[in-house]
Amino acid sequence: MTPALWRAARSPSFRKARLGVAGALIAFGLLSACATSIDVDGAVHVLTVDGTVDPVLARYLDRGIDEAERTDAAAVLIKIDTPGGLDSAMRDIVKRINASEVPVITYVSPAGGRAASAGTFITMAGHVAAMAPNTAIGAAHPVGAGGEDIEGTLGDKITNDAVAYIRGIANERGRNADWAERAVRYSESIDSDEAVELEVVDFEARSLDGVIEEADGRTVQVQGRPLTLRLLEAPVVENDMTVIERFLSILSDPNIAFLLLSLGALALIFEFVVPGHIFPGVFGAIALLLAFFALGTLPVNWAGVALIGLAMFLFAAEAYVAGFGALGVGGIVALIFGGLILTSTSNPEFQVNRWLLFSFSVVMGAFFLSAVGALIRTRRMPAYTGSQALVGRLAVVRSPLDPVGFVFLEGARWQATAEDGPIDEGERVRVTEVHGLKLTVKKKDEAEER
Repeated sequence: MTPALWRAARSPSFRKARLGVAGALIAFGLLSACATSIDVDGAVHVLTVDGTVDPVLARYLDRGIDEAERTDAAAVLIKIDTPGGLDSAMRDIVKRINASEVPVITYVSPAGGRAASAGTFITMAGHVAAMAPNTAIGAAHPVGAGGEDIEGTLGDKITNDAVAYIRGIANERGRNADWAERAVRYSESIDSDEAVELEVVDFEARSLDGVIEEADGRTVQVQGRPLTLRLLEAPVVENDMTVIERFLSILSDPNIAFLLLSLGALALIFEFVVPGHIFPGVFGAIALLLAFFALGTLPVNWAGVALIGLAMFLFAAEAYVAGFGALGVGGIVALIFGGLILTSTSNPEFQVNRWLLFSFSVVMGAFFLSAVGALIRTRRMPAYTGSQALVGRLAVVRSPLDPVGFVFLEGARWQATAEDGPIDEGERVRVTEVHGLKLTVKKKDEAEER
């Protein structure tokens, strides 16, 4: 380790950074170990789907059903309010419901909620399906990255695959497969009254207690065997997301992933450009690790990640190279295109927000073109230290210079020699040369005229 690195490692700021990182890791580990554990046997386990359907949600539901199976639960009740989400995560959830050893009740709630797109598949996959009043289900047609229809053969393939899947779910549960197909092909959506009338769901219930009362006594097929639900005497326990699961769910937002990836790379570049600052490097490393986790939960397009990396390289190059702004503009373009193709999904819920993308790219480009570039140019200027820093300063004559006398400069008396003849006491002069402890000066007005 070089002396400079050794001094940096022993600095108070570095020690604080190490303590902060260690504390964050310890807290993360403790929170991870504090996952909800339910020790009540034969209960109704209530899980909540509130937001987009993504891999973090799929893992949460998998954990919740595992917990229900471990405690021999009477049923799992999944409350659903979602605009939809990833096809892959939805299929994982449906497969887990089908493989469940305890009955799963799906309930679209609260009033005003919906089970749209992927939520339609999940709701219809329940052994018992219910809806609260003033809720909706449907609108499950696959769409493109911008919310547009997918045309041509590709669109037909995706739609037909989704139709076959949802018809299989409906037939398995004895529900209206024809309406399920219309929900996919034509984005048909219906309210709770119509859903009950068309046998898309089993019944309508105003509350959780109402669902339990209505579902009690029904016989469902679980793992191919008939099972009668006995729920009225079963305790009801909530199994919400843990703190870590909620945190990871926030990270799974493509906008958060884009910001973490960009800001993390920016912080590391700043650390290399202006070494000696510990916190930008620490923040950058943590941000990049979180960004790669977030990307792991999304259908990432690695070409987009590569373009964002190229953008950071071009920004840094613009700061070092006199490219007349061309490299910086190239960086802005690469960052925009990288954000546009960062995720490879047809669901607009998993695309980077366009306003965020364009504004952030322009701001970051302007930052590197101005602030960082100016900082590097300042660092490249020759350093004037010691007595040479006095050249060009103004001094006051304390004794007549004819041509030698004394001047007052920087709180001290200096012996000075006048270049341009006698100078009276009290006049202001400018330093032109420094020779040891002796100055050479000129009258202020003549020096400024030149």
